[in-house]
Amino acid sequence: MKRYEQLADDIARSIREGLLARGERLPSVRQASAARKVSPSTVFQAYYLLEARGLISARERSGYFVTGGVLGLPPLPEPSINDDAEVTEVDVSELVFEVLESTRARKVVPLGSAFPSPLLFPMARLAKTMAASVQAMNPWRSVEDISPGDAELRRQIALRYMIDGVQVPPDEIVITNGALEGLNLCLQAVTQPGDTVLIGSPTFYAALQSIERNGLKAMDVPCHPREGIDLAAMERALTQHKPSACWLMTNFQNPLGSLMPDEKKKDMVALLTRHNVPLIEDDVYGELYFGDKRPKPAKAFDTKGIVMHCASFSKCLAPGYRVGWTAPGRYAKTVERLKLTTTLSTSVPAQIALASYLKKGGYDRHLRSLRHTLLLQQIKFVDAVERHFPEGTRLTSPSGGYFLWVKLPDGVNSLELHRAALKHGISIAPGPIFSSHKKYTDYVRLNYGHIWDDQIESAIETLGKITHKLAAQKAA
Repeated sequence: MKRYEQLADDIARSIREGLLARGERLPSVRQASAARKVSPSTVFQAYYLLEARGLISARERSGYFVTGGVLGLPPLPEPSINDDAEVTEVDVSELVFEVLESTRARKVVPLGSAFPSPLLFPMARLAKTMAASVQAMNPWRSVEDISPGDAELRRQIALRYMIDGVQVPPDEIVITNGALEGLNLCLQAVTQPGDTVLIGSPTFYAALQSIERNGLKAMDVPCHPREGIDLAAMERALTQHKPSACWLMTNFQNPLGSLMPDEKKKDMVALLTRHNVPLIEDDVYGELYFGDKRPKPAKAFDTKGIVMHCASFSKCLAPGYRVGWTAPGRYAKTVERLKLTTTLSTSVPAQIALASYLKKGGYDRHLRSLRHTLLLQQIKFVDAVERHFPEGTRLTSPSGGYFLWVKLPDGVNSLELHRAALKHGISIAPGPIFSSHKKYTDYVRLNYGHIWDDQIESAIETLGKITHKLAAQKAA
């Protein structure tokens, strides 16, 4: 990343975090140049980039001012902690399918989608890499390492673990059809029908669907909107209900966007180790951080092999390639055998292409660009929600990922908003699909991973108008 881009990124982060508020004047070019020890040209380029992104604007003879940013909506409320976690049968699939069906049409503004825009990824370069690598492929590679996956790809993934300070041998890694297959294989490896699985609340709906499909029960433990699952409530649930497994996102949780602090991750792994409960860690958003370094996975604090870490390239590099992986610790052989008896293998050409791409470099450069874009996108989305939604709206401002968790004004039902928005060609993800009890009826998840344009602005304005109308109806 060039110096002016780094400076622009730092300023954008300050805007996102509210350190620079809307309407506030930026330091003069001379002041910024002296403070950052860069040339005035570098500052000008950074300001021009921010201006092009719509985050600042120049006023004649006055300097540059913040035009996009937060006015300061109140933070989300803390979760209410229930001493007795409730175990329940899960029945969410029909509602989830109804919502997902609405995100597929190209004409629908996909604010309810679980994927960022495919235009954010280096698809042309990946295609060239695949063409070259498949042409040069040794035919025997199509049958070697079938179930654990391509040896070179597993080595490249292990190297990335090592760079992040996590020791994972290549032999522990199993390549899967996206992270979701890895998560499902891990769940099957450590549970039997009728078992209980501890999950955060709210949680990603795919976890609920997996629990439902495997004949398991869910035990919800409340999550803090900024720091993730409540450990005191988790400890009570582990003692009282003795679950067979725990399924969580520790980094930029979907839908909350919460980031569990490293010390809390360490304490959680120690707690689960004492209770001998394996953790299925969904870490598909870990690379999409806005800070200076990648947040550690819970896997980094595992000394007994109980953390089954799952991730993929779908959210950060290659959507549609469906290449993920799991590093399941002491359960690696069980997971590999389950893979062998279900889908057998993940696409070999896709694996080889990604291994070649990682080996040649460029992945981290792409990630820096992607993170910068998502940060700017988040600022614009938060700004638009604050301008268009009614009083009483509250939302998160995550430090990574691409989801906003929005609390609607009291009395506004997110399913009503979802169905009304669809009539205007807009999809959202209503709160009940993220709960085994179909709670969070006054919450929605919005995806800011789609490239900002007039259509997105208009869609959020329309959502705001519908929300105003629903709020007025409830108040009448």
